[in-house]
Amino acid sequence: MKIAMLAPIAWRTPPRHYGPWELVTSLLTEALVARGIDVTLFATRDSLTGATLDGVVPAPYSEDPRIDAKVWEFRHLAHLFEQAGRFDLIHNQADFPAHAFSRLTDTPIVTTIHGFSSDRILPMYLPYQDRVHYVAISEADRHPALRYAATIHHGIPLEDFPFDARGGDSLLFFGRIHPDKGASEAIAVARALGLPLDMYGIVQDTGYHDREVVPAADGVTIRYHGAVGGAARTTALGTARALLHLINFDEPFGLSVIEAMACGTPVIATRRGAMPELIEHGVTGFLVDDATEAVAAVARIGEIDRAACRRAVVERFSVDRMADAYIGLYRTIIG
Repeated sequence: MKIAMLAPIAWRTPPRHYGPWELVTSLLTEALVARGIDVTLFATRDSLTGATLDGVVPAPYSEDPRIDAKVWEFRHLAHLFEQAGRFDLIHNQADFPAHAFSRLTDTPIVTTIHGFSSDRILPMYLPYQDRVHYVAISEADRHPALRYAATIHHGIPLEDFPFDARGGDSLLFFGRIHPDKGASEAIAVARALGLPLDMYGIVQDTGYHDREVVPAADGVTIRYHGAVGGAARTTALGTARALLHLINFDEPFGLSVIEAMACGTPVIATRRGAMPELIEHGVTGFLVDDATEAVAAVARIGEIDRAACRRAVVERFSVDRMADAYIGLYRTIIG
């Protein structure tokens, strides 16, 4: 089986810090290679992989202002599709632009939809659903107008997220600094309880950051640390009392949710999007509808067994489980 894996080019694969699509692409690629599958990863040329790396894009456009996103995205796509006949299957992780090439090759195509943002993108999905096999990353993110080949939840490498049986005293916010992700709500809950809050993530909305985070971040009770990776990332995820994931949008998945649970940290999340698929209420965290319920949930966090959080991820969200599901789909399509 020869697979062409098409990565996005916003960030390196795997990303240095932020880049959830690139991260999932990398995790799946390496798991496939470990199973002996012949994978060629089409990604930025600075990417790191055990697969065959093939790329023309010099650097990620989110990291190098000299890279024009539109120009290099089409160059990236053309580079793969000009040699599509070499592969048994193309796995597109880079959203809808690849669909424009889908009728120019007989090679089967799988597209993982990393979040269906709005109906405005339907014109690049609906006409191609007889040609492209769509995968949803959660049941909550399925669009009613589309046919799907499967729903496959993301998985993480469990060995990268050591279990912390004790946790700590502080609350945790882990995500983009953007209204969607609920940074201000996390700050309000921490203040209401008089508990410290550690905040990690890239600033995606500068105005929101300046209004909501900067005035609150005193470095003592509310501490903003910026983006974090490596050992510091897993330490942050594992040493918290709870992750506050008080989102204001229908999030299609939520990698930080399962990463925190893998480390033993329970999650308090808004009951929206995929959160009910990821969190078992009262077992691995709490699902809430407003800030008042979130405050009450923090007070009950001692009821959650941190080992149960870890077990849930081991059983449902490992990278091995994700890879096996995709291999099964590939074989069905190719066979």
